[in-house]
Amino acid sequence: MASTSIPDPKRILVVDIGGSNIKLLATGEEKRIKFPSDPDLTPKRLLKQVLEATSHWKYEAISVGCPCAVSNNRPIKEPHNLGSGWIGFDFEKAFKLPTKVINDATMQAIGCYNGGTMLFLGFGTGLGTTLIKDGTPVPLEGGHLPYRKDRSFEEYVGKAGFERLGMKKWNSHALQIIEILRHATNAEDIVLGGGNAELIEKLPKNTRRVDNHSAFKGGFRLWQEKW
Repeated sequence: MASTSIPDPKRILVVDIGGSNIKLLATGEEKRIKFPSDPDLTPKRLLKQVLEATSHWKYEAISVGCPCAVSNNRPIKEPHNLGSGWIGFDFEKAFKLPTKVINDATMQAIGCYNGGTMLFLGFGTGLGTTLIKDGTPVPLEGGHLPYRKDRSFEEYVGKAGFERLGMKKWNSHALQIIEILRHATNAEDIVLGGGNAELIEKLPKNTRRVDNHSAFKGGFRLWQEKW
C-alpha cells in the first residue's frame, strides 16, 4: 500500500472523527479546525469538508481516527452515530495521499501511552475503548458490552446516558464501569479522554485524564517507527 512508502513524512494531517465534531490539525499548524458532524455524515461528505477546510494547509500524509471498528486500513462497521457508507471506504484512494486509518479511541490512546498495560476510555458521544499492552494497541468494542437492563456500557455513560441519568447517577455508573473494565483488562494505567471525561468528579486510583490533543499526538505518532 502507498501508506507504507513514507515511513517518516514531514507534514501530517490528522483527522479526528467524532459523533459530535470533526477535528483537524496538521504538522506546523498552531490552531486546529473543528466543524460539527451529524447522524447523516457520510465518508464522501467528510472528504469534501476536510479538503475544503484544509485547502490552505500543506501535508503529505494523513491519519484518520474513525469511530468504529477498523481493519486493513478501512472501516469494517458503520459508526453508530454517523451516516452510512463507511464500511470498506478507501480513504487513501479518496484523499490521493498515503493514509493510515484506525479506530478513533485507539488513535487517542496511542497519543497518551507511556508504557506497560494501559486502558483508554473515551467518554464522548459513545464510549471508546482501547487497550495497549507493551506497545501493542488492541482496539476493543467494550462500549457495546451489556451492562444493565438490556443496555450497554455506552448507553449508560455516552451522551444519551448522561441526558437520561443526570450528573450524579451518570458519575456513579461511570466510576463502576471504569472499575469493571480495569479488572477485566488488568490495566495498570487507566486513561480517560473524550469530551465528557472532565465531568467525572473524582478520579479513581491509577487513573488520569487527558484532553483531546492526545488524539492529534496519536495521529502524528502513527507515522513514527517507534513511539
